[in-house]
Order: sequence, then structure tokens, then C-alpha cells
Amino acid sequence: VKRMPFFRLGERCVGDGYRPLVIAEIGINHEGDINKAFRMIDDARLAGCECVKFQSHVIEDEMAPSAKNIVPSNAEESIWDIMKRCSFSEAEEAQLKQYVEKKGLFFLSTPFSRAAALRLERLGAKAYKIGSGECNNYPLVELVASFKKPVILSTGMNSIDSIGVSVDILRKYDVPFALLHCTSMYPTPYAKVRLGALKQLREAFPDAVIGLSDHCETIYPCLGAVALGASILERHFTSDKSWPGPDIPISMEPQELKELIIASRAIYEASGGEKGILPEEQPTIDFAYACVVAEKDIAQGEVLTEANIWVKRPGTGEISASEYKAILGRKTKIAIRAGSQLRWEDLL
Repeated sequence: VKRMPFFRLGERCVGDGYRPLVIAEIGINHEGDINKAFRMIDDARLAGCECVKFQSHVIEDEMAPSAKNIVPSNAEESIWDIMKRCSFSEAEEAQLKQYVEKKGLFFLSTPFSRAAALRLERLGAKAYKIGSGECNNYPLVELVASFKKPVILSTGMNSIDSIGVSVDILRKYDVPFALLHCTSMYPTPYAKVRLGALKQLREAFPDAVIGLSDHCETIYPCLGAVALGASILERHFTSDKSWPGPDIPISMEPQELKELIIASRAIYEASGGEKGILPEEQPTIDFAYACVVAEKDIAQGEVLTEANIWVKRPGTGEISASEYKAILGRKTKIAIRAGSQLRWEDLL
């Protein structure tokens, strides 16, 4: 499998060698109110975010009537009723996409059905996000892959084997793709995040861009993921945590989103490299290193001992502290005054 370390979302390169992309998942936090959605788009942009994500729900094509009896763990009403209330029409989604792009952000949405995927394609979606619940919905994965656009696939509730089937579909259509490790618990306790899975995904799927879709209540796991090579970070986002909605408790507010963007870039820049001495460290070396110095006046021909030499700053002398023991027992060619740094030419 050829390594595809990055792909483009519009003008933005995402993947190995590029700063992490933070996706602010507005999702259904708008509760069906398009003005709330506009507010969150504006607030995400002001926080420095480059990409916002929504969810596309066409209820009758997405769910069987039995969904009216299923209540999610983070809600008090059926999944049918939640999504019915929070879904937008095609015209409203077109407005959303236009507004996002007018603000200079990248528009992403997750289709939860065939009708939603076809709608997004009609609207000119430039890439697709597939949620964890659809990771093993291979007919939907294949439909989205057939559009030949980049795909970001969340992998919560799935094993390496079940993810592999979707990856094979994406490879068949030769679309660039990312895999986001995810734990589908709301909220996710730190002990259930399992950042070690990032390495596992990278090893199993070397052609995938790797990232984290996180449902914790803080940005900390996302920052840890950057240090482990995550190229995409996705978290729920809201303008105001006092708003109603099942995902609000695990959502970032604007200040936290801003911190995530700034901190993730800092960690990305600080990652990598190897141990060694940088040229830029030389000014510090000059004062911080120690060199061999005469502790007292030393006569010509005197033997160097622990009593008459020691190591002191600055590091500008010829004989460094690391060579101190090697010169003990040698004799001096000349007299050396107390406090002087020793030179090689002073020794026999």
C-alpha cells in the first residue's frame, strides 16, 4: 500500500508534515435553529478555527420507525425525536454551507443516510466525514467513496478488522482518507480514551492520515494525541454551554477551542527531532558549561591535584569539566595564577 501521508481539504494540506487540523463539530448543537448555527460558525472563526462540521439528517431515510423507541444514553428522548428536531432542510443546509465558505472556513458534514449523502453531493461538498456509527455501514461508505472526495472516517465502536473493510472500499475508489480513533462514550473518561490506538491504526493502515475524535470534557486528550502524531482533532463545539442539547456537556466553548488550536500547534512544532547539541545552544554553552580552573597559585612543574584545580563556569576555557580527571597527575609547564582557566599548552 502506498503511503499517503496527507491530502487536501480545499487549500489546506492535512496529514504528516502539516500542523494539526482542528475540526469544530457543531453537529446538532444548533437544535434546528439556523441562527444558532450561524453564531457558532462566527465564534469558531474568531477562535481561529479552519473547519466546522455539521450532521446531515434525512430522518425517514436514516431510521426505521423502531428508532422512536430508542433513547440515547446522553438524552431523555428518542433518537428519532432528537434528530427530527435538529435536522435542517436541503435549502437550510445549502445556506449553512454558503455561510461557512463565505467566512473562509472549510465545510464538512456527516451524512447519516443515503439520502443525506446524495444531498451533500448535490450541494457540492468537497469532502466527507463518516461517523463511527457508519464505520461498518459498508453500503454508505461505498456510496460516499464513489463521489471520489477525501473521506474522514471515525472508528469508535469498531475493531481493526471492521475498519479494514471500510478502508478496502476507500482504497478501491482511490480516495484519500483519514481514520479518527474515537471512543463512543458521552462523556469519555480519560481511562477509556486509549491513545495507544493511534499507533495501532498507523501501523495497520499506513496510507491513512491519523487523528482523534474525542468526547472527553477537556482538551487534554487531544493535546496528547498531537504528541503521538495525530493530524486531525475533532471535538464538539458550542457558543454557549448553557444552551440545551445532548452534546452540549461534552462541547468546547470558543475560548477552549482557541486554546486547543494554539496548544496543538505548539505541541506539533515541538514534536519530533532527536537528542543532540544545537548550534543555537552555543551562547548558553559559553556561560553554562564549566572548565578547569586553578584553585590557587600553581608553581611551574607542580603536579595537578584535586587540591589545586577544580571546575567552574564559564565554559569559555580550553579544558572542559569532562576532561578534569584526565589531567589530574600531570605537571605544569609554567606557573599558573589562581582563578585562571587552564590551557593545554600550559601542561606537560
